[in-house]
Amino acid sequence: MKVAPLSVVTLEYTVTDEHGEVIDSTVGKEPLVYLHGTRYLVSGLEAELEGRAVGEAFEVTLAPSQAYGEYDETLVQEVPGELFDGMEVSEGDTFVAETDDGHRPVTVVEVSEEFVKVDGNHPLAGVTLGFKVEIKDVRAATAEELAHGHVHGAGGCGHDHGHDHDHGGCCGGHGHDHDDDHDQGGCCGGAGHGHDHGHDHADDHADGQGKGGCCGGGGCGGKGHHH
Repeated sequence: MKVAPLSVVTLEYTVTDEHGEVIDSTVGKEPLVYLHGTRYLVSGLEAELEGRAVGEAFEVTLAPSQAYGEYDETLVQEVPGELFDGMEVSEGDTFVAETDDGHRPVTVVEVSEEFVKVDGNHPLAGVTLGFKVEIKDVRAATAEELAHGHVHGAGGCGHDHGHDHDHGGCCGGHGHDHDDDHDQGGCCGGAGHGHDHGHDHADDHADGQGKGGCCGGGGCGGKGHHH
């Protein structure tokens, strides 16, 4: 069986940046198991996997447009500290912001007495990524997996392995830590979920209060954890 939409694919992978530094890898860990064609992976990697068979291994370099997009300066904004509803914040913290486009993970990049500067870009936005991938297994999805839109069982994204469907880990369209939104994707990821072995994870979608900026239309809520 070859990789096709709605097939369950098991991958071993290593992801590097343009300097050859390893960002994420399944080496020595569980492989990635995902439902192909559901925007779990970044678009460029998903396209490379399409039609390949078990045992195939390949390397590919993806431009930002094929991965997490170009860095967007307009997503860096200064917002009033009161939008964080009394929570203590510090540089590097990750929150989930309520925006007109839905929930968006944002990272705190500066804290002052007057404002908090947050960055709504994915941590890998603007980065050219190199992938070394081996396809370990391909199978048909079960009816339950198709109904739920994700894989069940060991290694699958139906279990809590740190999946974050908003910000994404390194292999997913966008992360591990089951939230309800599938907005951004991980390192292998595209617009869905993916392995996040070292990025901040936003856990809750608390309903913050306030308006304006990245945290507008409902405020910032759901402080992330550092791993």
